[in-house]
Amino acid sequence: MEPEEHIAALERDGALLAAAAGRAGLDAMVPPCQPWRVRDLLRHLGFVHRWAAGYVSQAREEMTDEPAEDELLLAGPGDAELLGWFCDGHAELVRALRSADPRLRCWTFLPAPSALAFWARRQAHETAIHRADAESAAGEAVTFPASFAADGIDELIMGFWARGRARADRPSCMQIRATDTGGEWLVELGAGTAARRRAATADAVVAGRACDLYLLLWNRPRPDGQDADRVSVGGDPAVLRLWQNLMKVRWS
Repeated sequence: MEPEEHIAALERDGALLAAAAGRAGLDAMVPPCQPWRVRDLLRHLGFVHRWAAGYVSQAREEMTDEPAEDELLLAGPGDAELLGWFCDGHAELVRALRSADPRLRCWTFLPAPSALAFWARRQAHETAIHRADAESAAGEAVTFPASFAADGIDELIMGFWARGRARADRPSCMQIRATDTGGEWLVELGAGTAARRRAATADAVVAGRACDLYLLLWNRPRPDGQDADRVSVGGDPAVLRLWQNLMKVRWS
């Protein structure tokens, strides 16, 4: 996907998130992120959008100190202004990305063709997954276009997982197959972590539509409880459980 496609997805999913948050209400529990409620989700992502926009609009080349998660969840406006504050931060990020120089140089934390490509992709998927959280809080079904979901799987595996931060006691491999896009990835778990975009012999094979795999690999179970009917797991299911326990998304 190109940066303009990611920016369009960011714009779309931020609007859908705000609408779902309004339907759910600020007190609603966010099932995948307990004990968060919708107000916590809005504060978290409202901060992240402003944080990302700062690097892009100011071309900051060094990571700056930021408040801890528990601090930022206590910050921000009160309930009456919270949704509008979130929408303002989301719009600010979209504007920053759309107006950025394609040759932008600023701090990033995953490999990408350019800084603009990194931030557009990262914020598109950050917002999409939290849109799924907001819709889950509203008890609604979550769907994503197959090509976008496959791109998100690729970012998660080839970006976050391939950084090699996780450690497992027993070496194993998990193959991921997106049945609707043809995408395939091999995840290695062990003393270090690695990832490849090709099939190979694996201890477990996880297959399904890209949208269902995207949510599953991000540890976002569907509110209808039908994950097992949508995704097949061949081989050792403990390997998938190990991924779910080890996979952490961190900014640095």
